[in-house]
Amino acid sequence: MISRHWRGLARASQAETYVRHLRTETFPTLRKLPGFVSASILSRRLGAGVEFLIVTQWESLDAIVGFAGADPEAAVVPAEVAGMMVEYDRRVRHFEVIE
Repeated sequence: MISRHWRGLARASQAETYVRHLRTETFPTLRKLPGFVSASILSRRLGAGVEFLIVTQWESLDAIVGFAGADPEAAVVPAEVAGMMVEYDRRVRHFEVIE
């Protein structure tokens, strides 16, 4: 199993909107993809806004390619989400889940 990690810093005024977007748009779409396992939203308040770490679990790197495209480490950030962010990762990190 592969764990995919992406970090973004949302404007404080956009934090709830971002979580709603994840719950109503992103996660339902991911659930339909072959090889998708689960997703988590982690957050913490920072001076400039709310930092989010989005962790998704996938059966394999091939499954991630089905979502992200030929460059699986490229972040998939819709324009709507980019507009909510102060800053965000353009590249994601993948980890093999050992346990």
